[in-house]
Amino acid sequence: MVTEARPAPIAGLYELVGQPLNDHRGAFLNAFRIQEHSFVQTWGNRPIAQVNLSRTETVGTIRGLHLQAAPHNEAKLVRCLRGRVWDVAVDLRPGSVSYGRWHAVELSPAAGNALLIPEGCAHGFQVLEPGSELLYLHSGAWVPEAETGVRFNDPKLAITWPLPPTGLSERDLALPLLQSLP
Repeated sequence: MVTEARPAPIAGLYELVGQPLNDHRGAFLNAFRIQEHSFVQTWGNRPIAQVNLSRTETVGTIRGLHLQAAPHNEAKLVRCLRGRVWDVAVDLRPGSVSYGRWHAVELSPAAGNALLIPEGCAHGFQVLEPGSELLYLHSGAWVPEAETGVRFNDPKLAITWPLPPTGLSERDLALPLLQSLP
C-alpha cells in the first residue's frame, strides 16, 4: 500500500498514486499517512488546518481557479472520492520558472490518485461524472479577504478543458485575468 509521488512539470506539484486493497468486502485506500515516504516528500511538515468536501452534480461544471494570496498561501491535497474530475493547477508564483503554466490530472477513486498543489498555485477542476465529490486537505486556515484566483478561460493560460464549460459561479466568472494580477 505504498503511495507513489509523481512529480509534475510545475515545481512542488505532485500526483500521488496509491493502490487500493480490494477484497470481497470492498476496498481500502490510504488517503494520507504522514510517516509514509511519499507524503513526507510532498507534504513535508505542513499542518493540516482544514479539511473540506465538495460535491458537484452537473457534468462540465468548472470550479476555480482559486488560491489564497500571500501571506495566507496554502498547499492543498485534493482527492476524488466519487465520480471523476479533471483537476488543474496553475503556477501563479512570481519569479517561478513555470509561472503561468498549468498541469492537469484526471482524479478518480478507481485511479487511487490525488494532486498535491503547492502554495502559490491556483486550483480548479471540471466535473466529468455527475455527483463527483472531492476531499481537500489544506495547510492553511481560510482567510476570506485573501481569496483570489484567475479566470478559467484566461487566453494566456489557454487551458484545454475536456468538456464545454458549464455551471460557473458568478464569483468564478469575475476572477481576474492573469495579466491583471499583482
